[in-house]
Amino acid sequence: MGPLDALWHLLNFAAPALGLGLITTLLAKLLFRRELAGVGWRPLWLWSAGAGGLSLLGGLIAFGRDGRMASYGALVAATALALWWRGFVRR
Repeated sequence: MGPLDALWHLLNFAAPALGLGLITTLLAKLLFRRELAGVGWRPLWLWSAGAGGLSLLGGLIAFGRDGRMASYGALVAATALALWWRGFVRR
């Protein structure tokens, strides 16, 4: 595998966490406009995408391969938990 292939593999591994983090952050800012007025969208996105990436990495370590449904379930749960923690609990 060449360096370009390795880069594509890494980007494809991180894409679900980054994409879900962005979508959920934008939806949370839209739905909870008043409650999240003091919190910027960038910190919310970084927290949710980071938590999602860590959950996918944990799934890769635990199961030995990427793309298991349990890993994606953990991705959704970690993203929601990080948004809740950063947006509502930690101010």
